[in-house]
Amino acid sequence: MTGLCASTIFDRHQRPLRDLRISVIDRCNLRCPYCMPAEKFGDSYKFLKHSEWLQFDEIIRLGTIFHSLGVNKFRLTGGEPLLRPDLADLVKGLSDIDSKADVALTTNGLWLAEQIGELKRAGLKRLTVSLDSLNKDIYHRMTGGRAHVRRVLDGIREAEAVGMTNIKINAVVQKGINDRCVMDLVEYFRPTGHVVRFIEFMDVGNQNGWKLERVVPGRDIIKMIHERYPLEVVEGPHSAETARRYRFRDGMGEIGIICSVTEPFCTDCTRMRLSADGKIYTCLFSSAGTDLRALLRGGVSDDELTRHIRAVWGRRADRYSEDRRKVSSGGASSPKIEMFYIGG
Repeated sequence: MTGLCASTIFDRHQRPLRDLRISVIDRCNLRCPYCMPAEKFGDSYKFLKHSEWLQFDEIIRLGTIFHSLGVNKFRLTGGEPLLRPDLADLVKGLSDIDSKADVALTTNGLWLAEQIGELKRAGLKRLTVSLDSLNKDIYHRMTGGRAHVRRVLDGIREAEAVGMTNIKINAVVQKGINDRCVMDLVEYFRPTGHVVRFIEFMDVGNQNGWKLERVVPGRDIIKMIHERYPLEVVEGPHSAETARRYRFRDGMGEIGIICSVTEPFCTDCTRMRLSADGKIYTCLFSSAGTDLRALLRGGVSDDELTRHIRAVWGRRADRYSEDRRKVSSGGASSPKIEMFYIGG
């Protein structure tokens, strides 16, 4: 494996720790049914108190430790991370750990136009915007009736205007809901150079009513696009990439397919997740995490925090997506942490 530092740590399947996904807030201004359905997460739902969130100095301290253990990618997520006040301060703090570190953001884009300039100046290198459809009615329905697609597109244009060049668009595809919107997204973003990544509908959390028959396999999405715009495979820079990459043969950019259901990539997963209240999780489908906030606020040393992180990663043996078939065939499934709590 290339790009590993001397202190890189490995789990029980010899997967290195390279990426830290940081959920900065558990709240969101949308109610997408596949993540945070409104009937389950209404006005009476008790989200974390502000005092329960990790403070930025605590996140930066942990980020420094994770960097010493081989992490070179920090991705800020939520909930919706742009709801967290002064997010640019955190971006700058993480960027200051190492100017070469990859600091990225995943957002629904509703507040992007107002904040992207400051975020870029603070050191944000990459941007991913969640956008499941360009059809205003379908998008409105898929976001729980809380947003309009035009506002997201305005945010993407503002990101372009301030010089963000590494922009990805994530679309979760569900059969019978937005599968007919795939080509609209391809057509719209092909001339821009932005990469649209189509994601198979996953059984994240416990509330989204996931059923295998609602999954549109990645191979079907590729076939649909290839019939209109011929594609060819692009090899990724390293095996830990989640998306299978394809370029248009006419040279107008590329797309990505994330096939967590039909073609799991657990074997190459290098991600740790940090929740807004300071718990670390070794898998998107975890049922329990390890509390670091109590250690941080209990006054432990960096060496002690490092030992805890090493121990958690060293015990890691998660391969949920590869084992999903057992559950889908009638096996027992453990409750999973909700996606909005630890990011996607």
